[in-house]
Amino acid sequence: MDKEIGKRIIALRQSIVANFNAGHWEEAGLMSGQSDTIDDHPRLLRSLSWGDEDYAGNVLGVLKSIAEEDIKAFRVIEQFVNETFPGDSEYISAKPAERRITFAPSVFSVPDMSPESDLVVVMMQFSAEFAPVYKTIRSACKAANFSCLRVDDIWEESIIIQDVFNLIFRSHVVVVDFTGKNPNVMYETGIAHTLGKHVVPISQSLSDVPFDLNHHRILKYLANEQGLAALKSSLMKRLDQMSPDI
Repeated sequence: MDKEIGKRIIALRQSIVANFNAGHWEEAGLMSGQSDTIDDHPRLLRSLSWGDEDYAGNVLGVLKSIAEEDIKAFRVIEQFVNETFPGDSEYISAKPAERRITFAPSVFSVPDMSPESDLVVVMMQFSAEFAPVYKTIRSACKAANFSCLRVDDIWEESIIIQDVFNLIFRSHVVVVDFTGKNPNVMYETGIAHTLGKHVVPISQSLSDVPFDLNHHRILKYLANEQGLAALKSSLMKRLDQMSPDI
């Protein structure tokens, strides 16, 4: 597929996830002649109705199929979206939401960059004992066709917390390791949740997970060879559910 078309598909996906309801999908299908493609998708409208995490990936898959089958039909949908939602602001959350908010943080500067649908960011302790854990996470990301970064992989800002915020802002998925009750990880998890990112919590001990977050599904792991192999497998499955499918 042409790279420019790919960029347009991703941009269109963002606007659709932010704004579309089932009625908009029906209108788009009728106008473009793609009602069957939309209605026959096994997950698209269901995931929209239930607010499931895979909705954004389903939108991307449908748009990609339409563009590959009939580029004119894709352009009709693109025009419909642009005319229906003119001047739509960039959507940085990984999940659809009925209500959107505008925020203006005072501690951070909002970066002049866009979210990357294939980026996983890892928030964890930097001590040497966690090096095998990070290596395992990177390996799982690669296997699931995601790129993977940690804040020590970059140095773009003079203030480290700005680099942290920039990474979370750019991410599609944030993996947080609560092992050891690290306060920085707790703080960074709050940022990720506020920005609407997919957050995947992991920990060697469930007692290290804050009370406010222990209702989430935690990937518990052991820091040995067998345990890290199991962590890789579990992470790959979770990431496959969040894949942008392109």
